[in-house]
Amino acid sequence: MSRYRGPRLRVVRRLGDLPGLTRKSARRSYPPGQHGQERKKKSEYAVRLEEKQKLRFNYGVTEKQLLRYVRKARRVSGSTGLVLLQLLEMRLDNVIFRLGMAPTIPAARQLVNHGHITVNDRVVSIASYQCRAGEVIGVKNQDKSRAIVQTNLEFPGLANVPTHLDFDKAKLTARVTGVVEREWVALQINELLVVEYYSRIA
Repeated sequence: MSRYRGPRLRVVRRLGDLPGLTRKSARRSYPPGQHGQERKKKSEYAVRLEEKQKLRFNYGVTEKQLLRYVRKARRVSGSTGLVLLQLLEMRLDNVIFRLGMAPTIPAARQLVNHGHITVNDRVVSIASYQCRAGEVIGVKNQDKSRAIVQTNLEFPGLANVPTHLDFDKAKLTARVTGVVEREWVALQINELLVVEYYSRIA
């Protein structure tokens, strides 16, 4: 399954607020489609599927990638749901978004893919790169790269920078000081339901 490139507000109407996908808010509060306004009781499977889809669309990962993250989270000691969220939050494209260098995660992914972002003074163009504690994330020392990021910083996607990131706006550099804490995850989600969803199929 390829990455979603369709209308984003359609997804927001079905799944709720997704800060990583878009900054716009839907004008209608009910799901899209002919039967959107019909109130049906959701099955347990439907509830778990929706939580999983929230993760997928918010972080912009494919089904295959998300399944890989779930399997990786299971191998780590501790809460599988929390580890899964930490793996997704520590992706380079998400870190760029949380720093305010890009308005959304898709925009952050484009910044990374186009070679505007550096990790430890080396250009990294892989959006799924896992950031680790002690690494320094910066902007390529070119006028074009710095201008794009400075423009984005005037209107950041989320107001506050998480505690695991130490950001210097003047130098456009940030240090990763640790792993994200649960309360700093901006997405409203029940990660345990996602783990339960995958326990049936993987």
